[in-house]
Amino acid sequence: MSGAAAGGRGLGPLRGVRILDLTSVLMGPYATQIFADLGADVIKIESPDGDTTRALPPGPDATRGGMFLNVNRGKRSLVLDLKQASARAALLKLAETADVFVHSMRSQAVARLGLDYAALKQANPKIIYANLYGFARSGPYADYPAYDDIVQAASGLVDLQARLSQGEPTYLATVVADKVAGLTGAYAIIAALFARERSGEGQELEIPMFETLVSFAMVEHLTGSLFEPPLGPPEYPRVTSEARRPYKTLDGHIGVMIYTDKHWQGFFAALGHPDWSKDPMFASMRSRTHAIGQVLAQLAEVMQTRTTEQWLALFREAQIPAMAIASLTDLLHDPHLVETGFWQSRDTDAGPLRFPGIPTAFSATPGAIGDPGPRLGAHSRAILAEAGYADAAIDSLAASGAVRLG
Repeated sequence: MSGAAAGGRGLGPLRGVRILDLTSVLMGPYATQIFADLGADVIKIESPDGDTTRALPPGPDATRGGMFLNVNRGKRSLVLDLKQASARAALLKLAETADVFVHSMRSQAVARLGLDYAALKQANPKIIYANLYGFARSGPYADYPAYDDIVQAASGLVDLQARLSQGEPTYLATVVADKVAGLTGAYAIIAALFARERSGEGQELEIPMFETLVSFAMVEHLTGSLFEPPLGPPEYPRVTSEARRPYKTLDGHIGVMIYTDKHWQGFFAALGHPDWSKDPMFASMRSRTHAIGQVLAQLAEVMQTRTTEQWLALFREAQIPAMAIASLTDLLHDPHLVETGFWQSRDTDAGPLRFPGIPTAFSATPGAIGDPGPRLGAHSRAILAEAGYADAAIDSLAASGAVRLG
């Protein structure tokens, strides 16, 4: 992997890995944010207009909104107008010492720029080249435009949500397609880097959002349709039941998961009715699954007889998973997150910021939260100098508009 002096930005497990990041919006930037958090040198290559999420408010200025500052933390910004041959040449020069090139453009668009795998492989045969886009290029949807809402609709998630909202199709209230595809891209790239350590060879990767989300949804929902011929429809009834929802208590709502036989027996014992576990409907996982709507409806009635705190005390005693319903604002002050140091406050050039921490822990090579998403072109001169460009050559690129200096 590339040397740590200029390339390795942090002290994490990916120190010394250099990423050329030609992605925008959320899917690709989230994947490369993970690399930056874990110590890689991530060079964010932007057009002169910059990543579109720069303009999403609120933020300290019109070019660095909160989402951009967070998902592009720890990265360096290089602005190249890749429609110009000299800018493409600069990118290919950088590729010579890079470990990974990742983009989130449709395949036809990146090919038109002359930046397909063949071009990057010629510059560096060992490079890992990752395509992150909407649909696999071997199918009829290959060059359809795709955003999170579109992939949620196509992947079955919207239909699943409709079953929980009286038949009204709804999106999940989070950009799940972007983030799941971003996570998938991150582990795929790391796996390719590991393979290269064994073989010495680079390769091309494809991480399509649509296929990733279908795979994600079908983990539990394929069920009977795993078999040919099918033994049932593709649906896991417990999670699509209209009765599956937070339970109303005397003074609020609570999330509780009474799941195993031991959980149900412990629950009935805590209520003072151990004999209820003899009801055939509650006898086993199979019987409860077959009557899941009735099971959950009866539970909902019982839950309305006590306060949230009373139920939490009972469930803690019975070792049954349960938590009060938390808002996103509640999480900012959650005692567990505060105690574990999850929230990290920092003074930055964008003002005092609070970052969510890295959720994984490494005993020997911990990662670290880097600086917030950079100003457009803030590192252009330094990055090109590292690639061997003299100051006069960099000034010439800037004068032609091929490069923007921050």
